[in-house]
Amino acid sequence: MAQTLALKGSKKLLNAWAFYDWANSVYSLVISSAIFPLFYGLLFRTAAIEQVTIFGGEIARAPLISYVTSLAFVFIAIVTPLVSGVADYLGNKKVFLKFFCYLGAGSCIGLYWFSLEHIYFGLACYFFGLVGFWVSFAINNSYLPDIAYPEQQDGISAKGFSLGYIGSVILLVFNLAMVMEPDFFGITDSGGEVAEIKAMKYSFISVGIWWILFSQYTFAHLPKGYKREGERHHIILNGFKELKQVWRQLGHNRKLKRYLGAFFTYSMAVQTIMLIATYFGEEEIVWGSDDERTMGLIVSILLIQLVAILGATVTARASKIFGNIRTLIVINIIWTLLCVYAYFLQTPMDFYIAAGLVGIVMGGIQALSRSTYSKFLPETTDTTSFFSFYDVAEKIGIIIGTLMYGMVAQLTGSMRNSTIFLAIFFLIGIFLLTRVNKNN
Repeated sequence: MAQTLALKGSKKLLNAWAFYDWANSVYSLVISSAIFPLFYGLLFRTAAIEQVTIFGGEIARAPLISYVTSLAFVFIAIVTPLVSGVADYLGNKKVFLKFFCYLGAGSCIGLYWFSLEHIYFGLACYFFGLVGFWVSFAINNSYLPDIAYPEQQDGISAKGFSLGYIGSVILLVFNLAMVMEPDFFGITDSGGEVAEIKAMKYSFISVGIWWILFSQYTFAHLPKGYKREGERHHIILNGFKELKQVWRQLGHNRKLKRYLGAFFTYSMAVQTIMLIATYFGEEEIVWGSDDERTMGLIVSILLIQLVAILGATVTARASKIFGNIRTLIVINIIWTLLCVYAYFLQTPMDFYIAAGLVGIVMGGIQALSRSTYSKFLPETTDTTSFFSFYDVAEKIGIIIGTLMYGMVAQLTGSMRNSTIFLAIFFLIGIFLLTRVNKNN
C-alpha cells in the first residue's frame, strides 16, 4: 500500500499503466476488427457455404459468431466479479492481470489452427481470446484511480487509448503486408491452403507474441494492489457480495448511479458496433472482388485507428472546456447519426466515409467514459470492486447488444436492419446523460 501511495501520479507509473493498452489493443484491432473477420468470411467463401452444422443445427456464419461473442461476454460478466473478490482479499490483482493476459494471448496463437473442420476448437480459441482481453482490460482499468489523481485521469486514459491505436496500427500494417504480399515473406500455397489464409494465420501468432512481450513493461511497474482486510471466508463469492455493496452505495450517490445507467445504455451500442463493424462491411458492402474486399476493409480499419488517436485527444481537451457530460452527449448524438447513415451504406466509398467518422468518436467515447466513471467514484481503496461493477454493466450491455444484433440479422436476413436498433440505444443514452447533473 505504501508503495502505491508513493508512486501515485508519477510519470513512470502512469506510462506503465497506459502502456498495457499498447500491448493488448492489437487484439481488439487485428482479431476483433480486422484480420479475423476477413479470415472467417474467407473460410466460408472458399468452402462455398454460408452455413455450418454445429451442436446438431444449421446456422449462418454471421449469427454464429455473434452468438459465440454473446456467450463469451456472459462468461466474462460472471468471471469478472469472481476475480475481483479474490483479488481484493489476496491483495495481488496483478497476478490475475497476468493470467488473463496470457490466456488471451495464447488463445490468439491458437487461432492459427482455426478451420471449418475443427470449428469447435477454433471457436473455443475465439471465445477465450475475448475472455482474456476483456477481463485483463477490466483489471487494468481498476488501477486507474490507484495510480492517477482525478486531474490526471482524463489525460492518461486518453493517452492509453492513443497508445493502443498507434501500437495496433503498426502491427496491422505489418500483417496487411503479409496478407497482400505473402510471397515477399516466403508464404506460399501449400497443403491445399492458399497463401493469403496462411498469412492471416501468422498474423494471429504475431498478436499473441506482441501482447505477451509488451505487457512485461506494465507488469514490471504496476503495484500488486491493495490487500483488503476483514472476513476471509467464501472469498470466491465475495466479488458478487461486493457488487451488491457497490449497488447499495449507488443509492447514496445519485450522480454516479445516473451516469452508470447512461453508460450501460450507450456502451451497449458502441461495443456492439466495434465487434461487428467488419463483419457488416464484409457482408453488406458491394465489393468488386475478394482482394478489393480485403484491402478495403483493412484500409477502413486503419483509417478508424488513425483518426481515433486524434479523436481521443480532442475529446479529452473538449471535456476540460465543456465538461465530461456535455462532451459525452455530443459524442452520442454523432453516434446516433452514424447508425442511421450505416443503414444506407452500399459502396466502398460510403464505408470509408463512415469509418472516418467512427474513428473521430470511437476513441473519445471510450477514454472519456472510463475517466468520467473514475472521477465520480467515492473516496475508497476498493477500486477493483467499483470497476468490476463498471465492467459487468458494460458486458451485460454487450450481451444484449450482440444477441439483438444476431437475432435481427438472422430473422431479417440483413445485418443493416440492426443499425436502427443501435441508434435507439444512443438516443436513450443521450436522455439519461442529460439527467446526470440534475438535482431531482
